[in-house]
Amino acid sequence: MAYDEDLANRVRELVGREPVVEKRMFGGLAFLARGNMAVVVRGKGGLMVRVDPAESGDLQARPGVDAMVMRDRELAGWLVVEPARLALDADLKEWVDRGFAYAKTLPAK
Repeated sequence: MAYDEDLANRVRELVGREPVVEKRMFGGLAFLARGNMAVVVRGKGGLMVRVDPAESGDLQARPGVDAMVMRDRELAGWLVVEPARLALDADLKEWVDRGFAYAKTLPAK
């Protein structure tokens, strides 16, 4: 399944001045900061966002936000935000900013 190109373009606009690398992975398009994934436009729809694992529980309490599950395991520090929760530019910006802010705290790869 192809990822949402419109959503990818909206993410590009938000990170336009950041040093970002784009990579196709997980059936979507990942945006990396300093070699670390920050957000992924998912092939299944929506956005996968890297967050501080200590904040995951509180963030999952929001409507339309779930833990990222891969091979029946939750991935600590990764959330999935459903497309309906990204319709407003301000909402998308919040998630993209959160993903990039956390990715930048990690050691460069």
